[in-house]
Amino acid sequence: MKQLQKLYPHLAAIFGFVLIALIYFYPVLQGKKIYQSDIVQYTGMAKEQNDFRAEYNAEPYWTNSAFGGMPTYQLGANYPNDFVGMLDDALRFLPRPADYLFLYFLGFYALLLVFRTDPLKAFFGALAFGFSTYLIIILGVGHNAKAHAIAYMPLVVAGFILVFRKHFIYGGILTMLAVALEINANHFQMTYYLLLFLLVFSVYFLYKLVKEKELKALPKIIGTFAVAVVLAVGANATNLLATKEYADFSTRSKNELTFNPDGSKVTTDNALSREYITEYSYGIAESFNLIAPRLFGGSNAENVGTDSHLYEFISNQGASPSEAAEFAESVPTYWGNQPIVAAPAYIGSIVFFLVILALYHDKRKIKYAFVAGAIFSLLLSWGKNFPALTNFFIDYVPMYDKFRAVSSIQVILELCVPVLAIMGLQSFIKNEENRKKSLLYTAGTSIGIIVILFLFKGMFNFTTANDNYYIEAYGREMGTAFVDALKLDRESLYKADLLRSGFFMLVAFGLLWFYIKGKLAQGNTIILIGLFMVADLFFVAKNYVNAKDFVSAREMNEPFQATETDLQILQDTTHYRVFEVAGNMSSARASYFHKSLGGYHAAKPKRMQQLFDYQIAKNNKNVLDMLNIKYIIQTDEKGQEFATINPDANGNAWFVSKILYVNSADEEMKAMDKLDTKEVASRLKDKNEKSFELSLPFRKDSLAKIKLDFYKPNHLKYTSNNSNYGFAVFSEIYYKNGWKATIDGKETPIYRVNYTLRGLEIPKGKHTIEFKFEPQVVKTGSTIALFSSIGMFLLIIGGVYFERKKKKE
Repeated sequence: MKQLQKLYPHLAAIFGFVLIALIYFYPVLQGKKIYQSDIVQYTGMAKEQNDFRAEYNAEPYWTNSAFGGMPTYQLGANYPNDFVGMLDDALRFLPRPADYLFLYFLGFYALLLVFRTDPLKAFFGALAFGFSTYLIIILGVGHNAKAHAIAYMPLVVAGFILVFRKHFIYGGILTMLAVALEINANHFQMTYYLLLFLLVFSVYFLYKLVKEKELKALPKIIGTFAVAVVLAVGANATNLLATKEYADFSTRSKNELTFNPDGSKVTTDNALSREYITEYSYGIAESFNLIAPRLFGGSNAENVGTDSHLYEFISNQGASPSEAAEFAESVPTYWGNQPIVAAPAYIGSIVFFLVILALYHDKRKIKYAFVAGAIFSLLLSWGKNFPALTNFFIDYVPMYDKFRAVSSIQVILELCVPVLAIMGLQSFIKNEENRKKSLLYTAGTSIGIIVILFLFKGMFNFTTANDNYYIEAYGREMGTAFVDALKLDRESLYKADLLRSGFFMLVAFGLLWFYIKGKLAQGNTIILIGLFMVADLFFVAKNYVNAKDFVSAREMNEPFQATETDLQILQDTTHYRVFEVAGNMSSARASYFHKSLGGYHAAKPKRMQQLFDYQIAKNNKNVLDMLNIKYIIQTDEKGQEFATINPDANGNAWFVSKILYVNSADEEMKAMDKLDTKEVASRLKDKNEKSFELSLPFRKDSLAKIKLDFYKPNHLKYTSNNSNYGFAVFSEIYYKNGWKATIDGKETPIYRVNYTLRGLEIPKGKHTIEFKFEPQVVKTGSTIALFSSIGMFLLIIGGVYFERKKKKE
């Protein structure tokens, strides 16, 4: 009974998390869904995959609806024996996005319990973490995988700490499950940042082991981590192996070309350019908006209200009150260095106040590990604004150059800071020594920062390079007046939010002052501090993600409506591709209806992206022909959409007269400039493959034909008829692994030709040709996942048994 009573506070906290997650995203209770722009694009990309599942109750693992063709490994493919995914589904039982908010709360609550924090403080600490503005805004825009991975970070850290504290069984089990769930979330950039943090964090524990002369425990610690990580990785083997395989096919692999589309020399073979990696770099001064949300204007679409300078300016131009008010609801007030910002990365002014309190009052040395993690992530988030550190990591730290948007490493700071805040509150309540002194120092430091920022606002001009756009668009006189009004509103937001943060800090100071003076009971102090702390974050987050962002479920399930142009194209029931010019390889709208050249993904197929950049963008029609682009969707001068039929498209497959051999990727790309794709196929010489010269001589027969008889994304069947031994090119994307070709049931090698297509040697006569996508990586990975999951299950059962037995003894 006593054990059950101990669970009551935790059950109450979990119930509170469920309730608060549903209250914040209450439209989900009405059957609505949050409109997430990235998920809309994903829905377009995954349409063919989802239709295949519905019809065949199976996974295709390949789609032809995006980028000409690609594996579905990064499009939510389901794998056999994914028991970790089943556990994850059980934890995410709430409607989306309330499920992710609940996970934020739950994981952080568990981490705080590791610090022996009482349930009430842990409850408010978890809410402070979950309502951190950045964590909310990524739910608003649809970065679900990122949110998913962030949600499990605290659990990984909790397990890490327990193992170093020599709780090997429970710590090892928690680490194993948390790492498995973290990997299963499938956002490797966030997992990579977590690993960097754990490396920094481990320095503290190694120092502690040395100081306490406990190095003899190190082999056991390492062994526990090794077993936990090996099983966690094994349980996710299918996804990891498939992702690694696809990464070599994607834009995240090394660049083989030594020249740029404009002819200039490529200076590095990195998968991503230094400029692309650091495009989203946090400004050094901008870092202060962690404690004052709109210090740098907030977002690119801020509501400045009807008492703003811009409202007055628009009204003076003849706009009606309703028109001016509508304009004032979405104003580009952000004036930092990043291209686009949907919301500031605000961590909370009371949270910051409590962090300073922790630095002054908490005696636990582990706080320095979290401080180091926060500073480390902040410095790296500056990106190109701190080139010495950033360039070192790009050049020398493995895999750092695989990821873009370096500012997102601040998620580590957003994990560390609330931990420090609750440590500060916890130590202040428990430890009476020097309370008054610590509190006064904290108030002086935190309020002092606010005052300094307020007094030195003259250092900033509240402008950004993007302001020139308005001057050009509106004309110099009106544009300058518009920018002047915009600058005044930015300055108003700067001052208003500094005063706002100062107010919340003074509230925190006052509550803690009354507590040490005996005018507030301990429980009431914690509740009031917690309520103000959460309210501060809650209402800032509500500015950016709220009920207005929800739409009917149908609008998200069917986000694209067919235009007259789409309907016209869909009357053609043959197999072809569509190129939507306006999409520019960065929109999945056409993918929802057609086999599209474009799509929307952070890791596009590399060779298709290169073909676009080097050839299609330069209007090389031969490349469009070989990709079987039969319809091109364009817009006229009035913005009206229309489709152009390409009568010269090469079709699904064709015989060629000649093979043009090239010696490098550069030669291969340059050959595409003038390649007659109907008659000639280019091929890169490969010493590891059988040379074409060793095959029988081939010749194109004018009557030779290949016809596509059967289509599924993962299974294509053709009939060929030719009087001579021939070589055929197929307008299907070449992918080294998984695709098998047979001629009359006998397997035959597939060659990569024309930079990105498939080619086959075909004997003379009439034949049945089949392509089937049967990825071995899925079979191998699912077998490893099965045995690893069994190992995890046995380890959990055995660990719990031995712990209970040990406790009884």
